[in-house]
Formats: sequence, structure tokens, C-alpha cells
Amino acid sequence: MASSIPTPLPRPSAIAFDCYRTLFQNAPADWERTFGGICLEQRLGISGSELWDRWKKYEVNFRATRLAPGPDGALPAFKTYRLAWGECFVRVFTDLGADADPRAAAAACVRHMAARQPYPETAAAVAALAARTKVAVLSNADDDFLRPCLAALKADFGAVVSSESARSYKPAPRIFRALLDSLDLDPRAVWFVGDHLHEDVHGSASAGMTAIWINRPAGDNYYAGQTGLTAGRRQAPHAEISSLLELLGLLEAASGARSGTGSSASF
Repeated sequence: MASSIPTPLPRPSAIAFDCYRTLFQNAPADWERTFGGICLEQRLGISGSELWDRWKKYEVNFRATRLAPGPDGALPAFKTYRLAWGECFVRVFTDLGADADPRAAAAACVRHMAARQPYPETAAAVAALAARTKVAVLSNADDDFLRPCLAALKADFGAVVSSESARSYKPAPRIFRALLDSLDLDPRAVWFVGDHLHEDVHGSASAGMTAIWINRPAGDNYYAGQTGLTAGRRQAPHAEISSLLELLGLLEAASGARSGTGSSASF
């Protein structure tokens, strides 16, 4: 991808990242393999692909409704992914008439997410950025799968905020405020990098941050990556990249602009 930005972005005091599909891979094919293991362990007699399709119907509804106010205007009670995923399995197993263990199935999903692999450039990009500015993570995730992923990366993150720790999900303002409080920074001093146009771009921009969309191949069509979008309500990102390494050029341009040595950025 080759794009240009008329003027450099403001130089950040911190760069915060979404986790999954930004730093770490999270492809449907990986989920289907995990669900195949659940089918074998629980002797369901169906394929992993079929279980995935049945479960995903309920899981997508959880994502779509977890921030939807009720008739009285109150938000739903917060649920961790582990709890919500288990409830989805309860419904699937009921549909199948299967005598199966939804908690064990949800635990398999947690283990799956804790073992996601970073993108090829993640470690090098984060290390290079961390040498120049503070880095952080804000993710819709449970701590018991987010923390192991980040620990495996061995990066020096100045703040890590999960939906579980904030008791909220992106794009709600509350979770972005939790990040800013952890960093002790004004939102204008923070770049936020994520793959999701609604949760990451809209959420961070609405919170006053510089929103950078990482648009990886097929990212816009990813089944879970773009829920909550409508064609006329897309928040435009302040910058668009296809690799985390492109952030180094953006940061260099921002630094040059502040010192008066540059006026544009290209990537």
C-alpha cells in the first residue's frame, strides 16, 4: 500500500495498540482448528467448521449487544469473554441436544487466544517504537489470555488495559479513559493503532486520540473485525497503514515536523 498524508501527525508521547489482528494473528481458520479439537474432546459428532458456524451466530450477537442500552437506558452487566463464550456454547449444545461441557469448551477458547502468534513484523516494530516513545496495549480481551500473549512478546509496555480490567468494551469512552489514566497523558498525546474501524478508529478518535487504522489484507471483510459498522458512519482514520513497520516512518515524520525539519509523511 502506498498512501500519503498532507501534514505529519502530531508527535506522540505514547503509541497504544489493539492486540488481536493488530499485534497478533487471529484468523478464522485457527478458530476452526480449535473447534475441531472441542468436537473430538466432547464427542459431538460434527466438524469444527460446523460447530464454529453455530457458535459464531451467538457470539456475534454478544458483540453486537454488549454495549446496547436496555429500555431503561441502562447498559448490560459486563461479561468477560470466558463467561459469554460459555453461554454461547450452552445455546449451541442445547440446539444440538448434546450432553457436553460448555465451561470446558470456553476454556479451550481461552487457551486458544492465549497462544496466538504475532505477525512477522510485530516484535521488531514494537521494539523499535519502544526505543523512541512509550508503548501500550488496549484490547477487548480477558486478562487470562491477553497477558500470556503479551508476555510471550517480551515487550516493555508502559500500560496494558483489557476490557476485563476496565469492565467495558471498545468503543465505549470508559475503556479509553482507563488507558489515558494508566498512561497519565492527554489524549492528544496518544496514537492508537487498531484493525477495527468502529471499535478502534471511531473509539479512539472520539476519545481525542490520533486514530491509525492498520488495514491488513482482507481485514475489512473479516467476520468479527468490522461488526457495528454502517456505510454512512465510518470514522475516517488519521492515517492508514498495512504493516506495523510503517509506524516508524510516521513517527520520524512527526518528530521532524516538531523540530521544523519536515512537513510531510509518506508510507
